[in-house]
Amino acid sequence: MDRAQKQQLVSSLHKTFEAANLVVVAHYTGLTVAEMSQLRSRMRAAGASFKVTKNRLTRRALEGTKYKSLEGMFIGPTAIAYSADPVAAAKAAIDFAKTNEKLVVVGGALGDKQLDFAGVTALASLPSLEELRAKIIGMLNTPATRIAGILQAPAGQIARVLSARAKADKAA
Repeated sequence: MDRAQKQQLVSSLHKTFEAANLVVVAHYTGLTVAEMSQLRSRMRAAGASFKVTKNRLTRRALEGTKYKSLEGMFIGPTAIAYSADPVAAAKAAIDFAKTNEKLVVVGGALGDKQLDFAGVTALASLPSLEELRAKIIGMLNTPATRIAGILQAPAGQIARVLSARAKADKAA
């Protein structure tokens, strides 16, 4: 890799760090190509990305970003998982690590707050942004359906009373 390619890679990683809300750092020693492909597809499905990084270049890319505190985690075969959703990358990484012990989550950062393994695990247990939106919409829709039911009930009662009255008049 020549100097221009390295500069381009550092610039690309820097932009990635600036755009991401969450970065998870992991060691991937022993993962096969098939397992790595499976991990990447799970990340994409969750709305996150996974990238194997060169430690020295990644440390340079961290300069001037809110993730500068992650420098110490880039030792050995390291990869990053990142996402705009503050939960997606953590959830996908932890779920994969539960089924494959070769992926070891070292830590990460949510914005400028550094997280250890326990912090990333706690973050992964939270519902995703989409799940929270669905719950809020469900809560907003529930009162509306109740109001509609309450408003329709008196009209139905009046219709039943009028129907009974009409039947009584015909019978008489």
